[in-house]
Amino acid sequence: MEGTHAALEDLLVLDLTRVVAGPYCSSMLGDMGARVIKIENPKGGDDSRAYGPYVNGESAYFAMLNRSKEGVTLNLKAPEGKRIFLEMAKKADVVIENYRPGVMDKLGLGYDVLKEVNDRIIYAAVSGYGGYGRYSQRPGYDILGQAMGGLMSVTGPRGGSPTKAGNAMGDILGGLNLTIGILAAVHARGLTGRGQRVDVSLVDSVVVSLENVFTRYWYSGKTAPRNGNTNPATAPYDTFQAKDGLAVIACGNQALYEKLCRDVIGCPEWIGDQRFLDNVSRVANMDELKPLIEGWTVQHTVAELVDRCLEAGVPAGPVYDAAQIVRDKHIAKDRDMFPVIHHPVIGDMHVNGDAVKLLETMPRITRPAPLLGQDNVPVYGELAGLTPEQVEEYGRQGVV
Repeated sequence: MEGTHAALEDLLVLDLTRVVAGPYCSSMLGDMGARVIKIENPKGGDDSRAYGPYVNGESAYFAMLNRSKEGVTLNLKAPEGKRIFLEMAKKADVVIENYRPGVMDKLGLGYDVLKEVNDRIIYAAVSGYGGYGRYSQRPGYDILGQAMGGLMSVTGPRGGSPTKAGNAMGDILGGLNLTIGILAAVHARGLTGRGQRVDVSLVDSVVVSLENVFTRYWYSGKTAPRNGNTNPATAPYDTFQAKDGLAVIACGNQALYEKLCRDVIGCPEWIGDQRFLDNVSRVANMDELKPLIEGWTVQHTVAELVDRCLEAGVPAGPVYDAAQIVRDKHIAKDRDMFPVIHHPVIGDMHVNGDAVKLLETMPRITRPAPLLGQDNVPVYGELAGLTPEQVEEYGRQGVV
């Protein structure tokens, strides 16, 4: 029965991550029911607490990425801090970190140490270039993942400069792959009885997202050019100008192209035109086909041309901005992609919902993002055996 259980309710996750990739992963785990304890440096916490926009002095950016988590502070460089962490690791299922590879080993808290106290621990790390390899010690950020993974090379207008995606796509892809890796390791543990390391790289994550860019290179020897919004494999598959904005028309096969010509635009003669006879020809001659299609699209509003295409069975849709997305009833209401939660300082706030819908164990946001160190007393009492007085004393010493 829906609501009886959460998918990951039996997992305890210690989350040492900061900024985007790691917190995105752990928020997904938290929404799916895992108990996630975010562990932050007592001096300032997660870097993203300093990122805007601010509401009542709190970062809404941090709050969006760190919901469904409890929050504690811990100085991992202090001997007592290490001891407390190891006590918690004995009870944990997963540890997640996104330090530069080797940092946890230098702290004396790497996988080889943790598995000695808990051989079922799953140690998951995401970094710019991965935990091994000649670039592993380089510092990594999202834009470097996009640059060296190739996403920038295929993004941008024809003839223009390489352009990064408008969001932190390298971080998000890294966070998704880290989540997949953790869930696979949890399943493998059920088979072997042992935990393992999960190693994810932002660059690797971007590389594998480029699908046929590399296939084309291996078999043609040519690197993919930047072609704006066109698709190098099929046409017409692009944005088209309407009276009041841009719309996408996506003809992924010959039948859809013929429907567009015959049933939508009313130009069946384009079907037999030698320039557009098949998909390969249309891709090669898209510079001639696009103006013909736009001669029709500019006569209609986005809503009109989208409706006309959909009535004929041709995939089409508007090019939305954020203001339009949050007003779209399918996305915002039916799919619940912007739920409202109550934060103790920010107040009621919209956050991004979950893309994965488990229809019998639906993900849900269990709590707002923690204030810095808000759960020190209950968490350390339960998982490290500390009294409130000990937690208070450790706070004075800078341990928590």
